Amino acid sequence: MPTLLLVRHGRSTANSSGILAGWSPGVSLDEHGEQQAKDLAERLAGLPLSVVLSSPLDRCRQTVAPLLAARPGQALRLDERLGECRYGDWTGRPLAELAKEPLWATVQAQPSAVTFPGPEGESMRELSHRAVDSIREWDAEVEREHGHDALWLACSHGDVIKAIVADALGLHLDLFQRISVEPASVTAIRYTPTRPYLLRLGDTGDLGGFAPHPRKEGDDAVVGGDTGTR
Repeated sequence: MPTLLLVRHGRSTANSSGILAGWSPGVSLDEHGEQQAKDLAERLAGLPLSVVLSSPLDRCRQTVAPLLAARPGQALRLDERLGECRYGDWTGRPLAELAKEPLWATVQAQPSAVTFPGPEGESMRELSHRAVDSIREWDAEVEREHGHDALWLACSHGDVIKAIVADALGLHLDLFQRISVEPASVTAIRYTPTRPYLLRLGDTGDLGGFAPHPRKEGDDAVVGGDTGTR
């Protein structure tokens, strides 16, 4: 099966100012985030990406822009299902202020019970379902079009990535707050007919090891741990 590189967008102006951005318009990468995007393109240099997919929000598209600039002919595909959670009336508010809301404790301890307030508010369950459906559908399409050794990339948001990782690990959504992914980090997942494999989580280092290669072990888990021989 293909390998997915799941990228969180670089640091945004909302991140650096402590604001919950959600789908707020006009949120872009800050200066540090722009440098993270350039560094990400360098880290991925030489890796053949069959598909580059992104949330439609500007901060994600800006994150993959240097990557695409270095790859003439590489198209960017967008999927709204990878967009940020719709936080409803919480959108655009300071995190320090939101931490005093009664709902905040539920977000921390039992996210599966959370629906964000207001007519535009989304539940965390809805977020998880749409994000996981998107990734699994795209992964199957990548395999059909590019083969089972293909490598592809999707750029999304923190809570979205955490929900996808929780699904890959077979964790209940209520445990997803135990997962942390930094801005511009890379999480790698390989889906197989038997189970997903979490290969990297929130990685900010070298990614050269993800160059496509024949897999000697097949899809079964290696007893005693991965051999490191690939």
